[in-house]
Amino acid sequence: MKLVYNVQDKPKFGQLIVFAIQQLLAIMAATLVVPIIIGNGMQPNAALFGAGIGTLVYLLFTKFKSPVFLGSSFAFLGSMGAAFAGAATIELGYLGLILGAILAGFVYVVIALIVKVAGTGWINKLMPAVVIGPTVAIIGLSLAGNAIGDLTGTEATYAAAEITTSPYVALICGLVTLAVVTICSTYGKKTLKLVPFIIGILAGYVVAAIFTAIGFATGNDALKVIDFSFFGNLLPEGSVALKTFFTLPEFTFLTALGGFESIDGPYIGSIAMAYVPVAFVVFAEHIADHKNISSIIEADLLEEPGLHRTLLGDGVGSMAGAFFGGCPNTTYGESVACVAITGNASVFTILTAAIGAILISFLSPFVAFVDSIPPCVMGGVCMALYGFIAVSGLKMLQKVNLEENRNLFTASVILIAGIGGLSVSFGQITITSIACALILGILVNLLLSKKTAE
Repeated sequence: MKLVYNVQDKPKFGQLIVFAIQQLLAIMAATLVVPIIIGNGMQPNAALFGAGIGTLVYLLFTKFKSPVFLGSSFAFLGSMGAAFAGAATIELGYLGLILGAILAGFVYVVIALIVKVAGTGWINKLMPAVVIGPTVAIIGLSLAGNAIGDLTGTEATYAAAEITTSPYVALICGLVTLAVVTICSTYGKKTLKLVPFIIGILAGYVVAAIFTAIGFATGNDALKVIDFSFFGNLLPEGSVALKTFFTLPEFTFLTALGGFESIDGPYIGSIAMAYVPVAFVVFAEHIADHKNISSIIEADLLEEPGLHRTLLGDGVGSMAGAFFGGCPNTTYGESVACVAITGNASVFTILTAAIGAILISFLSPFVAFVDSIPPCVMGGVCMALYGFIAVSGLKMLQKVNLEENRNLFTASVILIAGIGGLSVSFGQITITSIACALILGILVNLLLSKKTAE
């Protein structure tokens, strides 16, 4: 595709701020939800701070040549839960989060050293386009259920727990968001094409606010879409002044300092078993993401700056992110899709977004606003984002000869295993459907490789 801004292009300052906010909105929902799922006092704004730090580390290691944002990794949810399950205290659980991220990051470091010595040729043979393409498509398709669940309200909580918003109202808000995003991206002039998600989210938010206002005026709970209590939490009782404009995130390492007294060998071993195998699984997704962004910017990131650098950036970035926010980081498909849809691959946008994530994590009003964005609005955005991830993977198959049974079977196995949700669990370790699909695809491709040789 034709990029409006290439990797090293630098937009004007005002545009840069707007583009960075759009990147943040694209990745923020998923980044903030991971600590919410884990619970145990983990703070979303600390995870956002950690994502910003992790992205800065990644950019440094990749010599500012890879325009992708790092956010909280869903692959490590089970590992993070195990850190608390085996902990005698919350402090020890928080220390487990940091130790686990260090061990997982160390796996990346070891693989990076191997790649540095052996090169990337073996990866291209092991995972050609017929393997990577369907795998990238599965990354987007596997998230389809989440997008639709949010869009219709079936997997989202609106307003208060005792209030049930009409799924039809949620659907209208989400579809308005989606329509505005697609119209701006397709028919808009240069500026509109570069910020379709910001405009779409604002449009959806306005529609949701109108429904919510009508709901309060008529006493109809089914129309209440936005939970404005997030803003109310900023105000002391009986006052219109903010309690505080700035808030200090509760960083993971501060709580973890109290866990050293309880740490022992068996706990470290259980953390290693929970995190290390998952790191190998996420390595496969790392390859897929970087093949995808490489196809968008038409520059092979596995060659320059090199896979060893992207791995080091991802691994060390995960360590840094968990140190502050508890969540290991990973390159985000939403960020890649945002680059693809807007045509803005400027690494300066990613850099500004990373700095913005750090600053915003201290701003109470902005965090409250983001928290108040209804899931149905984000569902409309995610339909476009996840869809673009899936389509970009399918585009990789364009140059693959699917008349050959070897390629046909390889792609078929990956798609069915991924869409079908095939996953394998060993105790607290789960090999995700994406990883299972990729592994099966590699095995089938190797099994049938002799046919091509003949």
